[in-house]
Amino acid sequence: MDSKASTPPIPASDSKTPIKPNPKPDRDFLNHLEAYLAKRDGVDKLLKISRYATKIILASSALPETLTLTHRLKSFESSVGLSRKAFRLGKFVQDVNALRNSHLDSKEDLALSVIAYGGEGLYYFVEQFIWLAKSGLIDPKHSRNLQKISAWAEFIGYIGSISLKFRDLTRIREDEACLESSIGIAITRGIGYKEENERLRKVREKKLTKKLSIVQDLADGLMALADIGDGKGLLLGPLSVSCAGLLSALISTHKNWMSC
Repeated sequence: MDSKASTPPIPASDSKTPIKPNPKPDRDFLNHLEAYLAKRDGVDKLLKISRYATKIILASSALPETLTLTHRLKSFESSVGLSRKAFRLGKFVQDVNALRNSHLDSKEDLALSVIAYGGEGLYYFVEQFIWLAKSGLIDPKHSRNLQKISAWAEFIGYIGSISLKFRDLTRIREDEACLESSIGIAITRGIGYKEENERLRKVREKKLTKKLSIVQDLADGLMALADIGDGKGLLLGPLSVSCAGLLSALISTHKNWMSC
């Protein structure tokens, strides 16, 4: 009661005008970079860019085989690949939690989520043992079988992930169509146009992000397919697979940068 009595009355002019929060200042680049590098995925994707850029140089035969630089690049690429596996320790837990926290509308969504998160989770789980094998703690003779299991799990996971994202994209397009219709009505009435237009902008950004995510999954799926077939097949050569890896890394880096 006392708190209400001590509260000063709101002026009439203020009650009609909503208080707008102060706009968030743009973050300094170095502070943004620090936040990005503090994330495991941030460092992992920078390593991925380095690795596949190196693989493109090697696969394009731009350097003569006799050069010492070629040997160093191969050693660097192999070392970065091993480092990336170390960054994935325990990463399968995020897929377990993602599956637990999924809001599923149908049995089809449930099945696709199990395929997507289950496949990716198994992939990250097996990758831990591949890292141990390549590090020398586990007998390297198991490495090849582990890599096959990992590649199949990853490929199956991407099938589920791409299917889910296409379903999400369909829903986003439906929301976009509804908002476009609402904007037309708002323009006719002369009210609510700015709010609806801002919602439409956000929906279109979400649609673009979802499309980029699908492209990334397709690129990663191509690499998994190359691992399954030992690089044999159409578009599964070293150069095309390396380009797919670099494309995936750039898209993922962009998403992580924007989210941190």
